Amino acid sequence: MSTPFPFTAVVGQDDLRLALLLNAVSPAVGGVLVRGEKGTAKSTAVRALSALMPQVDVVPGCRFSCAPHAPDPACPDGPHEVGPGVPRPARMVELPVGASEDRLVGALDIERALAEGVKAFEPGLLADAHRGILYVDEVNLLHDHLVDLLLDAAAMGASYVEREGVSVRHAARFLLVGTMNPEEGELRPQLLDRFGLTVEVAASREPDQRVEVVRRRLAYDDDPEGFATRWADEESDVRARIVAARELLPSVRLGDGALRQIAATCAAFEVDGMRADIVMARTATALAAWAGRTDVLAEDVRQAALLALPHRRRRNPFDAPGLDEDKLDETLEEFAGDEDGSGDPGDSGGSGGSGGSGDDEPDPDGPGGGGGRPPQQDGSDDGGDSGDGSGEVPPQGEAPADESGNGGAPSPGAGEQSPVRAAEPFRTKVLSVPGLGEGAAGRRSRARTEHGRTTGARRPRGALTKLHLAATVQAAAPHQRARGRSGPGLVVRRDDLRQASREGREGNLVLFVVDASGSMAARQRMGAVKGAVLSLLLDAYQRRDKVGLVTFRGSAAEVALPPTSSVDAAAVRLESLPTGGRTPLAAGLLRAHDVLRVERLRDPARRALVVLVTDGRATGGPEPVALAGRAARLFAAEGIASVVVDCESGLVRLGLAGQLAGDLGGTAVTLDELRADSIAGLVRDVQGSKQGNSRKAA
Repeated sequence: MSTPFPFTAVVGQDDLRLALLLNAVSPAVGGVLVRGEKGTAKSTAVRALSALMPQVDVVPGCRFSCAPHAPDPACPDGPHEVGPGVPRPARMVELPVGASEDRLVGALDIERALAEGVKAFEPGLLADAHRGILYVDEVNLLHDHLVDLLLDAAAMGASYVEREGVSVRHAARFLLVGTMNPEEGELRPQLLDRFGLTVEVAASREPDQRVEVVRRRLAYDDDPEGFATRWADEESDVRARIVAARELLPSVRLGDGALRQIAATCAAFEVDGMRADIVMARTATALAAWAGRTDVLAEDVRQAALLALPHRRRRNPFDAPGLDEDKLDETLEEFAGDEDGSGDPGDSGGSGGSGGSGDDEPDPDGPGGGGGRPPQQDGSDDGGDSGDGSGEVPPQGEAPADESGNGGAPSPGAGEQSPVRAAEPFRTKVLSVPGLGEGAAGRRSRARTEHGRTTGARRPRGALTKLHLAATVQAAAPHQRARGRSGPGLVVRRDDLRQASREGREGNLVLFVVDASGSMAARQRMGAVKGAVLSLLLDAYQRRDKVGLVTFRGSAAEVALPPTSSVDAAAVRLESLPTGGRTPLAAGLLRAHDVLRVERLRDPARRALVVLVTDGRATGGPEPVALAGRAARLFAAEGIASVVVDCESGLVRLGLAGQLAGDLGGTAVTLDELRADSIAGLVRDVQGSKQGNSRKAA
C-alpha cells in the first residue's frame, strides 16, 4: 500500500482541512462537499485524512465492521455477543463514478433466496465504509439514483437492500466526502443540501505559497516514506487532538443564545427547510470541541455559517454559492448571546481561556479556525466576464441595420455590438429526441434504463440486477416435476432467471447553434433570444443533459463551448456573446455537424438534439441560402433531431426558418411558442416531423 501524503503537509486550504477535521470529530455533521478547480489538493487532502482517523475495534470475522461493545442486532453476519474486538485502521473507501447500484449497496443471491429462502448477501461499498470514510471523487458526475442511495444511507446510518420482497439491512455510518470541479457540472440543489458542509478551494496566487507547494510535492514524490516520517510528529499531534475532541464533544454545551443566533442566521439568509439549522448546531459544537472548549461561542456560530450555508442559498444553477459576511455579522450582533455563556461577537477574539487556541493564530502546518471568506465568492471569477450587464447597451439608433429581405448585408466595416443582457428566463416546453435510446440516465428522452417502469423481461446478460419475478416463476414452473420438486419451495435454476426490461429517461446532448449576426442585433430582439436560450439551458440542467454552444456571425462560426455538463459555463458564454456582421448560416451548421461527429465518437450512446436559434436568413458568399439548405440536409440524412427557434420579427415575415426546419427534418417554433404555457404539442410535432421525414426517406 502506498504511503499517503501527510495531511499536515498540505499547504494552505485552511477551510478545507478544518471542514474535514470537524467531520472526523463529529460524523453527525453530515460530510463535506469540496468544490474547486483542478489541481487544488482536493483528493490529496481527503486521502490524507484517513491516516489521522483513530483505529476502530471490530467484531472478529464480521464483514460489516460491527463494534464489539455494541454490535448491530440486525447485522447480516450476526447476532454477535458483546466481547473483545480486534483493532484495525479506519478504512477509506472510494466510490467510482461508474459504479453500479449493486456495487454500492451490495447484492442478494436471488436464486438462493427464491429456491432456499436464504438471504445470501454480498456486502457493497457502504458496508466497507462503515465506521470509516466514503470518498466520491467527481460526485457531480455520479448518477442521481446512486447519489440518493448514498445520501439516504448517510442520513439514516443504515443501508437497506430490497429485492422482490427480500430485504437486508446493515449499519452504514461513515464520513461522507465528495469532491467536484464545477466546470464539469453542478449537483442538484436537493442533493447539495444533503451535504453538511461545503468548501470552495482555489490555487493560491501567492508565489511563495506556490513555491512551497511544489517543494513539498517534489520531496514527497522522491521519497514518500521519508517525507511522511518528517511529518510524523505533526500527524500524531492532530490525531491526538481528534481523539481528545471526540471525548470532549458530549460535554459541549450549546446554549439558548447560540441556538437563537443559529436560527436567526438561517432565517436571515432564507435557507429552505430546517436541515441548515441542525447542521450549523452540530458544526458549532464540533468547533468548540476542536478548540478544547465546553461552551459554544459566537465565533463558532459564525464559522459554522460560513461552512454550512453558502451552498444552501442557491436559487438556480447559475447562482454562485456564497455568503454576505457583513449581513452575517449584523445578524450575529443583533442576536448576541446573553448571560447563558453563548458569547458576544464583540469579544470573541479576546479572552476565553482555550477558546482562542483554534481560531486566532492557526498553525501554518495544521488547520486553524478557518474563518474568513471561502475562495471565489467576490464575483471576480472569469476575469469579471460574468454577463451581469456591465457596460451600457448601445442606443437603439446605433444598432446596425437589419439585413433586408432580399439578402442585403451590412457594410463590411460595420462594427460588432456590445453584449446585451438576457431577458428573464421562463419555463419551456420539453423538447425530446424521438425513438428509444440507451444513453446516460437523465430526464429528457425515452430510453432503456436500469430504473423506470417495467416493460418486459429478458434473459440476463451478465449478473442479474433487476429480477422479473413473474417471468422467472413462469419459466421455472413447467419443470418442477422433472426436477423432482417435493416440498413447497420452487426449484429454480440459473436458466430460469429473467431480467426486467425497464424504460425510463435519458439525458441528451443539446447543442445550441445561435445566430449572432447583424440581423439579430436589435437590442430587444437579442435580449429575448438570449432569454430563450437561457431558459432552455435551465431546462437542460434539470434534465441532466450535456450542452454545447456554436455561434456564427461575420464570416465564420466558432465553438463557443464544447459539449460539457456545465450549463452555467454555457450561460456565461451566452451573456458575453457580441453580435454584428453577416450571417454565415451554412458555416454554423457545418461546424455544429462536426461537433456532433466528434462527440459521437466519444459517447456513441448519447443522442443529440440540435436547437438552431436564427431568423433563417443567410448572407455572404455565393448562393448562401442554397448552401445552408445543403448543410441542413446533412442532419436530416443522419437522423439528428432538431428544432429551429424562429427569431424573425416584424410585420413582413419571409418564413425562412420554417424552410430551414424542413431541410433539417425537424420543426420550427417561434420565441413565443417556446413557452410551456403556449406551445401544447411541441413534443408531438418534433417527433411527428422526424418520423414523417423517415418515412419519406424510406
